[in-house]
Amino acid sequence: MTRTRSRLSTAAASLTGLVAAAVLLSGCSAIGDLTSSDEKSASASPSPSASATPYPSQFTRDGTFQSHIDINGMDYVYTLYPTKSTPRTNEWYPKGNKYFSFTFQAYDLNRKIRDPFASKRKVYLSRIQVDSDTVTYDGGKTQHPYELDAEAKTITFDPEPLSTKYGMLITSPKGAFELRNQKIKPTSKDTKGIDLHFTATVWVQDSPGSTGFTKKVIKQKVPIAIFQSDKPTQAQKIPVDAN
Repeated sequence: MTRTRSRLSTAAASLTGLVAAAVLLSGCSAIGDLTSSDEKSASASPSPSASATPYPSQFTRDGTFQSHIDINGMDYVYTLYPTKSTPRTNEWYPKGNKYFSFTFQAYDLNRKIRDPFASKRKVYLSRIQVDSDTVTYDGGKTQHPYELDAEAKTITFDPEPLSTKYGMLITSPKGAFELRNQKIKPTSKDTKGIDLHFTATVWVQDSPGSTGFTKKVIKQKVPIAIFQSDKPTQAQKIPVDAN
């Protein structure tokens, strides 16, 4: 049996008590100090959209996307987030390049997180494929601003992943596939959304220590909202090892 669930990773902090106390002690200037401090800290991290999104998207709303796909007690986890080059998802426009990173990992739910690694089923990722489709306001021609089709172990961030004939190990905590700073190309002005379609081909150990493996194909769709603007998405230069 296969089921997919999405976990939202949102955070909220209330300043009501702090502000009230500050007003009693120092007047309105204390409120200004508190709020200006928060704005500075928020600008340093990827920013979810504060505007009404033209296309429903967890990635755009929360500034990240994560899905958990449970197949026979194995949890396959896709995680996507915008990079520091284009961190503000409400400033992703049709023009200009947009950048994201993603990871893919497997967890054996039949075992506890702290159980010995040898007691967990191994999963090897052989191939990763991603294609994309645009969604427009007027039903215009579909574009494909991001495409990927590669042997996983040859492109993952780790130059020497643990590998066998089945591919690279992605069972947590010893293995994970990671790809950074992927470029989504510009699209037509009438674009309101982009759908990324992920396909991972994996080989799953039949049981811990077994020599038998079964092939599985793990798919995931990730919608991304694109906001209308005549100006292009502004991409900042970041270090080669940044994320």
